[in-house]
Amino acid sequence: MTTAQLLMIEDDARLAQMVGEYLTQSGFGVAHAGTGRDGLERLQGEGGAAAAAMPDLVVLDLMLPDIDGLEVCRRIRALPGAAAQVPVLMLTAKGDPMDRIIGLELGADDYLPKPFEPRELLARIRAILRRRTDGPAAASRTMRFGSLEIDRDARTVTVGGQPAELTSYQFDLLIALAERAGRVLSRDQIMEAVRGRELEAFDRSIDVHMGRIRAAIEADAKNPKRILTVRGVGYVFAKQQD
Repeated sequence: MTTAQLLMIEDDARLAQMVGEYLTQSGFGVAHAGTGRDGLERLQGEGGAAAAAMPDLVVLDLMLPDIDGLEVCRRIRALPGAAAQVPVLMLTAKGDPMDRIIGLELGADDYLPKPFEPRELLARIRAILRRRTDGPAAASRTMRFGSLEIDRDARTVTVGGQPAELTSYQFDLLIALAERAGRVLSRDQIMEAVRGRELEAFDRSIDVHMGRIRAAIEADAKNPKRILTVRGVGYVFAKQQD
């Protein structure tokens, strides 16, 4: 079984060492970048062969000395090829809901406020990686809804033949809805379907992600035809589309 490789972008060397040792003991390979610029260079394969290996997940601190973590996340999502799709777990020092929402809007897959328990970080990492590797046991690996096509194996989404950019977590959310087309799902049911963390009270993360998905697959995100909101309940993926 291949060891999952993590890249931790964290300027606190002591924290990075402690967490790195814990994750290494838990079976992961861990590389450390002390600045946002160093982390981006590693993701772009710059700085030698050791930096060229694409990590399976990035643990990204919000507060960095050179480039703000939110800006680093934005730049990761703008990178070419597979680098743009690497899952990002963001560490937020203040736990401010707006920091979380902005991070999710920029493409982070999950967030964890500091201070945190290493065991919780490990659980979050495993949940994200599990979503990437677990596939539904459906016979057809490609789902088509009008001009929308979802390829489970390639983990790609196209609309009218044009690629729709989604994060790993957003792809899993879309799959969860599409597999249950026509069925209204509460936010709790959606979170359970992707086997992620449980919803916290008043947590807007699902709504933020749904907005991002709509922006990627809808002709008009403000008047969606594919992912519909059922007020007071949750969301439903429409069976009949364009």
